[in-house]
Amino acid sequence: MSPLADLLSTVFERRFNPFGGNRSDTRALPELAADLIGARGERSGQVLARTILDRYAASDDAGRLDFFRHLAHEMTLDPAEVRAALDAYEAGQTKASYRRVMAAAEPPRQELIRRLNQVPGATGALVQMRADLLRLGLDEDALMALDVDFRHLFASWFNRGFLVLRPVNWESPARILEKIIAYEAVHEIHSWEDLRRRVEPPDRRCFAFFHPAMPDEPLIFVEVALTRGIPGSVQDLLVEGRDALAEDRADTAVFYSISNCQSGLASISFGNSLIKQVAADLALELPGLKTFVTLSPIPGLMAWLTEEGIPHDPQDDARMRGLAARYLVRIKGKGNLPRDPVARFHLGNGASVHAIHARADTSAKGQAQSAGLMVNYLYDLGRVSQNHERFAATQEVATSAEVRSLAAAADKALA
Repeated sequence: MSPLADLLSTVFERRFNPFGGNRSDTRALPELAADLIGARGERSGQVLARTILDRYAASDDAGRLDFFRHLAHEMTLDPAEVRAALDAYEAGQTKASYRRVMAAAEPPRQELIRRLNQVPGATGALVQMRADLLRLGLDEDALMALDVDFRHLFASWFNRGFLVLRPVNWESPARILEKIIAYEAVHEIHSWEDLRRRVEPPDRRCFAFFHPAMPDEPLIFVEVALTRGIPGSVQDLLVEGRDALAEDRADTAVFYSISNCQSGLASISFGNSLIKQVAADLALELPGLKTFVTLSPIPGLMAWLTEEGIPHDPQDDARMRGLAARYLVRIKGKGNLPRDPVARFHLGNGASVHAIHARADTSAKGQAQSAGLMVNYLYDLGRVSQNHERFAATQEVATSAEVRSLAAAADKALA
């Protein structure tokens, strides 16, 4: 869409938008919600949905929390109806009895959320609503049960089949580039010039997933460096004044930063699809690329060393690399999965722990989290599916021989 067409479309929507809310309706949110559930007319339902979303947006945290509590306690399951429906289904598994079970097992608030989503801009508003719920309701079990309904619906609405992969470059709209700067969660982007160094040179790429209902809001993005060989320092990738590499000379694609953008989509996984799709697309675009790796932080390393009282010297590179290998390969958390969240993510995607580097991130954040250590996770496109299946079944951590040797040396030193 051209800028002029985009402008005309925006003006038209604002002037003639048929889904505007009713500002004169002074009823409380719970009453409006009940009316929306019962609305039969399409037009009246759309007006109610817009009114509720506008009223919610104008509420303070106390008002939003009251609304969430109403949904949690008054628009939840009816246990008696669930039991009766199950009894009827057990007595005779018919189409009618099954339909009754399905209706009883879905709380009215799920239908409310669906109906709220019928007006323009509602999807993004509901994502923000869930972000508020997670921020305000973590200490209340009933509100976390309400969150299960949001997650259930969002898992369908944000299914990979609906997502659009788009490159982000220096020619992208400023509103998108501003959000890349704001949402970068791994290696802070300090300025527009800093962003330019990451997206303009021929050996740099950035890709993001978007949803058609939120076309100007990246859901998750990955920054990629095209290199010769596997790098062991993020400073080398981000340094000012470097000479760009001709893309046809690159043999390695390095995923050095992956950032989730929407707190309201927490636990809705996109990253596994993003990395695999980008790797596949780059392999087609640049046949000279043979290696696909990350250069990832180890965010839980220092916390683990401190908790265990394990002596460590950030200047002793060999010992620190061994301790990091042991942490990534041996130390498990809930569900017998790796304790480190970044390790869980990449290993669950089918990557392997390939190499560990000391003095790889000299930033204050990198020093605090992992004494500057970073790790390459290798995405071997021929083994990703096999690694993923093995990890899912047995939680086995795929590693290189070098990393296994480092972990074994650390085991012996700590014995």
